[in-house]
Amino acid sequence: MVQIKTKCNIPRIMIAASGSNSGKTTITTSLLKAFSERGKKVAAYKSGPDYIDPMFHREVIKIPSRNLDQFMLGDNNCKYILGKNSKEMDISVIEGVMGYYDGIGTGTSGSSYELAKVLNCPVVLVVNCYGMSASVCAIIQGFRDFRENSNIKGVILNNISHGMYDYYKKIIETNLNVKVYGYMPHMENCELESRHLGLVTAQEIGNLESIVKELGEAALQTIDLKGIYELSLTADSLEYDEPHIVKAGKTKIAVAQDKAFCFYYRDSLDLLEQMGAELIEFSPLNDKKLPDDVGGLYLGGGYPELYMKQLSENKSMLKELKEKINSGLPTYAECGGYMYLLKSFKDENNKEYNLVGIADGQSYMTKSFKHFGYIKLTAENDNLMCKRYESINGHEFHYSDSTNLGNSFKATKPESKTQWDCIIADDTKFLGYPHLHLLSNINFAANFIKKCIEYKENSI
Repeated sequence: MVQIKTKCNIPRIMIAASGSNSGKTTITTSLLKAFSERGKKVAAYKSGPDYIDPMFHREVIKIPSRNLDQFMLGDNNCKYILGKNSKEMDISVIEGVMGYYDGIGTGTSGSSYELAKVLNCPVVLVVNCYGMSASVCAIIQGFRDFRENSNIKGVILNNISHGMYDYYKKIIETNLNVKVYGYMPHMENCELESRHLGLVTAQEIGNLESIVKELGEAALQTIDLKGIYELSLTADSLEYDEPHIVKAGKTKIAVAQDKAFCFYYRDSLDLLEQMGAELIEFSPLNDKKLPDDVGGLYLGGGYPELYMKQLSENKSMLKELKEKINSGLPTYAECGGYMYLLKSFKDENNKEYNLVGIADGQSYMTKSFKHFGYIKLTAENDNLMCKRYESINGHEFHYSDSTNLGNSFKATKPESKTQWDCIIADDTKFLGYPHLHLLSNINFAANFIKKCIEYKENSI
């Protein structure tokens, strides 16, 4: 197999911060809208495994935002995703994750800093100056110099007034060789609500369009868009190997897509399409049956716990899913999708909701994260997605727990080597809490599609 090497010039910038809740998503959204208003073709990306922030990006630029995650994808695939989806764009904006240097365990592996190095990407740091004057310089210098080649070239000041901007700009640019690219004022009407997995999803905010419009208008007035664009042009050329993706044949796969099930990596879906799948969206909340003539089923994560009454009352959908899956319909379900396929769910008031019942077990909400973070998954038996001992990287991110986690895979934490059993998997099913990015191991996607094709051929 001959590797196809690609080299391209991609104007790009990363928006990073000292920690979570610093305003990265708000400022990234503001920049995306402002650049779009200026007539620029903009692509958006998110560092790490987050599902929700890319939904906000997509609402602004009207095309999918994509995840760049070194642990799950590896360096080459991160560069491939960026290059593949930014070739026709004027600028690509990458939103960092957590604090700039925060990674796996006690080091920087998997951090925004490491991703910026791999992508040769200049970085603008979001800084909240509240309650400081010259001390803000110590924070900026600390972030810039904490590691060699930090790539931090400038800052955007958050939550300050127009009257204080010149004061802070002078302090910073007098004391440091760092450019200030503007500021964002405090905008109370534009604050984004949070819940247990982070921000609420974009489709749940009824006035999101007006919020985005207001943020974009502010950015046009207060942020140096010309300076940021010029900085993006200084990024070195991007080089990567094209992954070897082979079309397996044609099939239709039903993909759950509504308020309860909305956590998907766009590049995982693209990979299935490149391999021959036609993805047909349906809603377990609202539709009465599956789409016709499908060879497979993909139920992603989301917030099913918020919609259990409606999900449990959609009896015709529950009945058809149980019949089709038990008859051999290849089924891949992650986190919320897995919860939906268990026998029941119990809420905080001990009310029980009957669900599909493909596997025995009940899920229930807890008050803290369960098995939070990155994992390596190794198969304990042959199954829908792989052979025994094959592996793929993934992550878990959920407040619920279950009485039946499964034992078809062994999950291992990369930083501590802690292990546990997970995933219910056999020849036609793969159901469990872990989230996968299919580009992490392309064979998982290929095996799924081949099984979907086989199912349709045998059911004719």
